[in-house]
Amino acid sequence: MAPVGSLNQATAYESPAHSSTGTRSEPRAPPTAWELTGPHQNPVRIQRLAAHFSLGISSLKWDDILQKGVKRRRFLKANRRTRFVQAVAVPVSPFPLDTAEYREQLAETYGFKQIGEPLPDNVTLRDVIESLPKEVFEIDDVKSWKSVLISVTSYALGLYMISKAPWYLLPLAWAWTGTAVTGFFVIGHDCAHKSFSRNKLVEDIVGTLAFLPLIYPYEPWRFKHDRHHAKTNMLFEDTAWHPVWEEEFNSSRALRKAIIFGYGPFRPWMSIAHWLILHFDLKKFRPNEVNRVKISLACVFAFMFIGWPLIIYKTGIIGWIKFWLMPWLGYHFWMSTFTMVHHTAPHIPFKNSDEWNAAQAQLNGTVHCDYPCWIEILCHDINVHIPHHISPRIPSYNLRAAHKSIQKTWGKYLNEAMWNWRLMKTIMTMCHVYDEENNYVAFDQLAPEESQPIGFLKKVMPDYA
Repeated sequence: MAPVGSLNQATAYESPAHSSTGTRSEPRAPPTAWELTGPHQNPVRIQRLAAHFSLGISSLKWDDILQKGVKRRRFLKANRRTRFVQAVAVPVSPFPLDTAEYREQLAETYGFKQIGEPLPDNVTLRDVIESLPKEVFEIDDVKSWKSVLISVTSYALGLYMISKAPWYLLPLAWAWTGTAVTGFFVIGHDCAHKSFSRNKLVEDIVGTLAFLPLIYPYEPWRFKHDRHHAKTNMLFEDTAWHPVWEEEFNSSRALRKAIIFGYGPFRPWMSIAHWLILHFDLKKFRPNEVNRVKISLACVFAFMFIGWPLIIYKTGIIGWIKFWLMPWLGYHFWMSTFTMVHHTAPHIPFKNSDEWNAAQAQLNGTVHCDYPCWIEILCHDINVHIPHHISPRIPSYNLRAAHKSIQKTWGKYLNEAMWNWRLMKTIMTMCHVYDEENNYVAFDQLAPEESQPIGFLKKVMPDYA
C-alpha cells in the first residue's frame, strides 16, 4: 500500500463511526459520482484488516476454526481500538445506508435493483415470521411431487439432447442438463428442511436419492446446512462461504495464489471445494450425527462404484465426461452462483456472535435475485431466497407468495437484484478479504503484484447491469 499522500487525487478519510482522535464524528455525506466508481476500479484499503481464517480453499484447516475462534474474537475486539486513517483514492465505503440517495447510488454501482435500509434493532425474526400468511407454510404433496416430475423430465430431456447434439451444440445441452440436475438438489434441500412431505421417512429417502446424481451425501450436507441457517453471516459459526481472512491470505505465497484464483476466476465452481472438504470427514460431525452420515456416504460411494462403471461400460470414458461430468460442473456453477449471490455483497456484513442479529442477518443480509424464467423453473425458485431464510419450513413452491407478503410489509429493508454482469463482477472482483469496518477489501489492494487474475476479470467482464 502506498504511503499517505503518495496517491493521485488522494483524500483523507475518516471512518463514519470514529475520527482520527477516537471520538465519534458526524455521519458521512452521500458519496459523489466520482467516489462511486464500479468494480473495475481499484480503491485503496481504508482500515487495518482484522486477521482471521478463510473458508473455501483454505478450509482444509477447518478444524482450526473451533480451536482458534475465541482467540480470534479477542483479536477482533483488540483491533477495534487500533484503527487509523489511510489516504484513499476512490472510497466505496458501504456505510452509512441511512439515506435513500446513497443506497440508490450503491445499488447502481454494485448491480442491484434495490439495497435495503438497515433493519431496526428492535425488530425480531419472530416479528417477520408472524407477518407471513399461514398458508405459505403448508405442505402440498401434489406440488412437491410435481417438482420431482419437472426435474426428472427436464434431466431426462437433457441427457437425450446430449446424446443427439452435434459437438458444437453440446455446451447448450450441458447448460440445460446441469441446470435441470440442480433442481434435484433443491428437492433434496426441501427434504432436509422438512418442507417436502409430512412423512419424514419419505423425505429422507427422496432427499438421499435426489442427491445421488450429484454424489452429494445428503445427511452431512443437511447437518452443515442447518448451522448455516442458524448462524447466517456470523463470523466463525456460519458454515457457508466466509470472506477470506487476511492472516490466511498472507500465510504463504502458494496459498495466496490459490485463494486469489479460487475467489476470483474459479469462484463459480468453488462449491466443489466446499463439497469435498466439509462432507466426507466423520470427524467434522457430532457423535449423534455419525451413523446417519455413514449411511449417506455409503449411498454416495455405491453410486460412484456402481453407476460410474456402468456409464463407462455403455458409453466409454468420453461418455462419462459428456453425460455426467459436464452436467455436474454445470450444477456446481449454479450451486456456487446461487450461494455467493444470496449472501455476498460489499454492503452485507459478517458479524461476531455478540453483535449478530438474526432478523438483520436473514432479512437484511440475504439477497433476492431474479434469473431467466427457465432457470427459476428448473431450479424450483431457490433464487427467491429471503423468505427461505426467514423460515426454512416454507416449501419451495410457496416462496414467491411469501416473498410478495414480505415485500408488502418489509419491502424497504430488502436487497433485490436481477442477475447481471455488474453484480457478478462486483462479487468476484471486490468481495474478498474480511474487513471489520468496510466488510471487504479486494485482493488487488493487498497483493497487487499477484492479483493478475482479478485484473483480468476487471478487463474481460462487462460492466453493465
